[in-house]
Amino acid sequence: MRFAALLRLSPLPEGHRFPMPKDALVYDRLVEVGLAKMTFQPRLPDADTLSLVHDQAYVTSFLDGSLSDAAMRRIGLPWSERLLRRTLIGTGSAVLAARLALQYGVACMTNGGTHHAHAGYGSGWCIFNDLAVAARAAQRDAGIRKVVFVDLDVHQGNGTATIFASDPTVYTFSIHCEAQTFPHKLQHSDWDIALPAGTTNEGYLKVLSDTLPMLLQQERPDLVLYNAGVDVHKDDSLGKMALTDAGILARDRMVFSCCADFQVPVACAIGGGYAPDHQAIVERHVQLHRAAWEWQPHLQQAVVNKQLAAHPETDNYQQADTSFGTACAALLVLSQPARPVWHG
Repeated sequence: MRFAALLRLSPLPEGHRFPMPKDALVYDRLVEVGLAKMTFQPRLPDADTLSLVHDQAYVTSFLDGSLSDAAMRRIGLPWSERLLRRTLIGTGSAVLAARLALQYGVACMTNGGTHHAHAGYGSGWCIFNDLAVAARAAQRDAGIRKVVFVDLDVHQGNGTATIFASDPTVYTFSIHCEAQTFPHKLQHSDWDIALPAGTTNEGYLKVLSDTLPMLLQQERPDLVLYNAGVDVHKDDSLGKMALTDAGILARDRMVFSCCADFQVPVACAIGGGYAPDHQAIVERHVQLHRAAWEWQPHLQQAVVNKQLAAHPETDNYQQADTSFGTACAALLVLSQPARPVWHG
């Protein structure tokens, strides 16, 4: 029933590879396993907020549906009013997740990670760069001095890299697969690590443990924005790495552990994940939220002197909006004693 509703919301050509239903399924699964203890509905971002990152002409053209056919083909999704709303909800979720992370230490979206969107155009199913907009909004609204992007999706965050290429207040860090066919041309992040196809848990985690603590020690950010793509999995349709479910969970735990060690709050997008079995993808994304539950008490300590005032958009999330699949940033707070809820 939900799958059909999502297709009506933003119709895609038959056989399209974009996993449109997974965002709603992630939320449903979080509710089912008891991890959606507190959820919050985002405010739709206005054009001024989107233009903190994106060219005004591009923003206007997408909002009014006047982007050229060529521009929409580059994005890879057909324009519709429902796609517009879905896109705005997703970007608003990122802005809200960053805000909530600054209050509670960690916040995880049920969607997001649109890192192939550039300032002046979209690509690779990414229209607005949600975490980039979140970074700029946090700098504008909360006086954040330094943001670090930790992008562990299997694909390089080429859009994010170009957006912040000359900005000393934002540091972009990407670990990706060197053998991916997309993006067709890689850009220069502040720190790129390209791993070979077939990289397994041990090799991947060794690289991450050798680099992330060093990076956080060097940059001392006020906020980390984490793209937790699960397309590094060995069974992913588009990825070429070979991590297992246990390896991805260990990766997420390592990110949270490092952020806790350096007392920096972290906002998370679920990132990529592609397979015919949508439920398998969902379970991999849910692991991010499980790991965040484990580390939230430690990350809470990171937000001393960084809290934001409460805002109306943090009212409890309305269940009816989940048909859009991206209508909440699932906030993990200590509403009950934190506990590990997954064992590998």
